[in-house]
Amino acid sequence: MTWTVSLLVAVIVFLFIAPHLSVAQERPNDEGLKNILRERIDTAHAGVGIVVGIIDEKGTRIISHGTFSRTDSTAVNGDTIFEIGSISKVFTTELLAEMVARGEVKLDDPVSKYLPASVKVPERGGKKITLLGLATQHSGLPRLPDDFTPADGANPYADYKVEQMYAFLSGHTLTRDIGAKYEYSNLGMGLLGHALALKAGKSYEALVIERLCAPLGMTNTSISLSPAAKKKLATGHNKMGKAVSNWDIPTLAGAGALRSSVNDMLKFLGANMKLDNAKLKEAFEMSQTARRDVSSGTKIGLGWHIYTRYGAEIIWHNGGTGGYRSFAGFDKKRQRAVVVLTNSENDSDDIGLHLLEPKYALAKIDAIKVQCAPGEGSLAGAAHRAVVSEHFSRE
Repeated sequence: MTWTVSLLVAVIVFLFIAPHLSVAQERPNDEGLKNILRERIDTAHAGVGIVVGIIDEKGTRIISHGTFSRTDSTAVNGDTIFEIGSISKVFTTELLAEMVARGEVKLDDPVSKYLPASVKVPERGGKKITLLGLATQHSGLPRLPDDFTPADGANPYADYKVEQMYAFLSGHTLTRDIGAKYEYSNLGMGLLGHALALKAGKSYEALVIERLCAPLGMTNTSISLSPAAKKKLATGHNKMGKAVSNWDIPTLAGAGALRSSVNDMLKFLGANMKLDNAKLKEAFEMSQTARRDVSSGTKIGLGWHIYTRYGAEIIWHNGGTGGYRSFAGFDKKRQRAVVVLTNSENDSDDIGLHLLEPKYALAKIDAIKVQCAPGEGSLAGAAHRAVVSEHFSRE
């Protein structure tokens, strides 16, 4: 299924179509949340393992249920590693803010300033694509480049090379004015991460670890995995419960390549919400400042989407790869943060939003007939190729 609607339309469809949603209820307690996870996994078979992290007036805690895979009974927990997909984008934009705070770059710098002179970044109406335009999804670039033709549907981003991205940019004609409209672009965010890495003179992964993860004590967040980390990586599964391949995203890493755990993501969300890290406070404030309208009730900061409804302002992003879904969000006024990581393609956004504001209803989940027989872990090629078009996120 190809996702061509805007973020707001997708959220409206997800949250407000009555036949598919339960009536909003009070925020569940920990045992109630555990029951929700049991129902998703054990009854509806709409998941394999789900880990939820919460920060609120009671402190920080983790509720989890399920396993690494249908053939591996290892229980998922706060240290289990998942692909987080498009949540990587807010790491990319917070890197941008951190580099702005250091005086290394400026938001209104054209991205061409940080690319080789041979790359001809498209312009329109006398305007250039800026770092800010990329970070707010207003660059005018398409969701993916036209030359994105993966050789392997099971690992679709692995063979897309920097040279291809440069060639696409040099030959592309923008179809709308820069800054005129929100258009979710994995290409744009991947380009932003690439440009920042070039400016810093190191890989995107090294930059994330040095500038964000190390100051926050996040030891389970990276792209490459050590032998020890691989043992903590949960297997991804498609919607029907079949195990699928992990994704490698070398060129567009800034759009969706990171892997993390709930314990690490709670450190990340807590620091963003409480603004208590002196080194990163300015960057976090900068990234959370609303910059552009997406639609009524929805704005975007640097990467973060800001959704206002039911008297609450929720700053959030979600993500997804071939076999994982992720949600991260927080309410600064109420000092409440939630992260949901799952090793299944089935959505978990409703759990995250409901825990932040219970008037966001939980979805009604129909039971799924699992197609994975015991011991079967191969990829269903056609089903996975359909996933490729989702490109890291549900927006």
